[in-house]
Amino acid sequence: MDLQYSPADEAFRDEVRAFLDANLTDDLRRAGRLATSVYPDHHASMQWQEILRQRGWAAPAWAVEHGGCDWSASQHYIFSREATLAGAPTLSPMGIRMVSHAIMKFGTAAQKDFFLPRILTGEVFFCQGYSEPESGSDLASLTMAAVDDGDDLLCTGSKIWTTHAGEANWMFALVRTSKHDKKQQGITFLLLDMTAPGIEVRPLVMTSGEEVQNQVFFDNVRVPKKNVIGEIDDGWTVAKYLLEFERGGGASSPRLQVMLDRLADVASTQPGPTGRLIDDPMFAVKLADLRIRCDVLEVVEYRTLAVLSEGKNPGPASSMLKILATELSQDITTLTLEAAGPQGHAYQPHATMPGGPVDEFAAPSDGYVSGDPWQAVAALHYFNDRAGSIYAGSNEIQRNILAKAALGL
Repeated sequence: MDLQYSPADEAFRDEVRAFLDANLTDDLRRAGRLATSVYPDHHASMQWQEILRQRGWAAPAWAVEHGGCDWSASQHYIFSREATLAGAPTLSPMGIRMVSHAIMKFGTAAQKDFFLPRILTGEVFFCQGYSEPESGSDLASLTMAAVDDGDDLLCTGSKIWTTHAGEANWMFALVRTSKHDKKQQGITFLLLDMTAPGIEVRPLVMTSGEEVQNQVFFDNVRVPKKNVIGEIDDGWTVAKYLLEFERGGGASSPRLQVMLDRLADVASTQPGPTGRLIDDPMFAVKLADLRIRCDVLEVVEYRTLAVLSEGKNPGPASSMLKILATELSQDITTLTLEAAGPQGHAYQPHATMPGGPVDEFAAPSDGYVSGDPWQAVAALHYFNDRAGSIYAGSNEIQRNILAKAALGL
């Protein structure tokens, strides 16, 4: 595999840089710089999505006939890296990076025609209805019921940790349509209109005051069977396919490399035990180890992007990428918090731009921030990243998948 950029790649990189320079406003760059999780400020994200859509770059990994880009693996990587370097906010992954692929693979022509263009424009904004109060990593144990009622399914139950349920007007969800000895059977993949009668969204307010996650309750919510993706009772097949894109359908190494570069810059000015922090041998060893791990992740992602560019799904490699990327990100944010020092230990969500509103109690009346803004971001990013090894299927589950699918154990 040739990792050197060709002249065409370098020309594409220059094109991307020019586009970012011309279209990223100061407000958008600030939203990207102050983001503390994979979910950016909602309004900034949607504004940036519309700018990308007009350029034809909102969903580069989609098939070209649906609005994607005929990019090589290196072009996907270049775009991701340059956007991160420029401080662009990320896009919500739920629609463009996740459910859209399930619709393209398993959806009917009518479902593709309705949802895919509207996902691109932002007219349809999805949240994910997977986890339940008694069903997390063991997702197949879900119990939210969908009872057959002629042309409809009547849904009753609840979903929890539903990010951006307050902003979303559609949800893709897994529901129980029948019971079998094997719990993966009898699950159906369903698209629900969040404005349907019987749906209630209750925010889960975090200690920071953020309202990002929610619990969603369903009381005999009527959903047309035409909103089933794939076959009734075979939703586990659809969910497994979608999860491969959630776990390994993008490039994480460019973002992590940029984080490491910024950490190195900070460490060159921050005081250490005997001078600059970067000159502390223990800190330098930790930073070097993270760079090596990021280089390994980059190679694996290149291979996976090459598979995706051929129209194939990543398979068990997505589990490997999920483990590598989330645990590496956790270690980077840990070292960044170490570099931030005592001022980074102050919990200051008002100094950042998290993925949801922050209650007034979280901010002092004068807006005071202890230390530099990057130190406040370091603290929030550290805490948000602790969930990385749990969401999209815990890393323990991913290791089990690899043991079975890759090692035959």
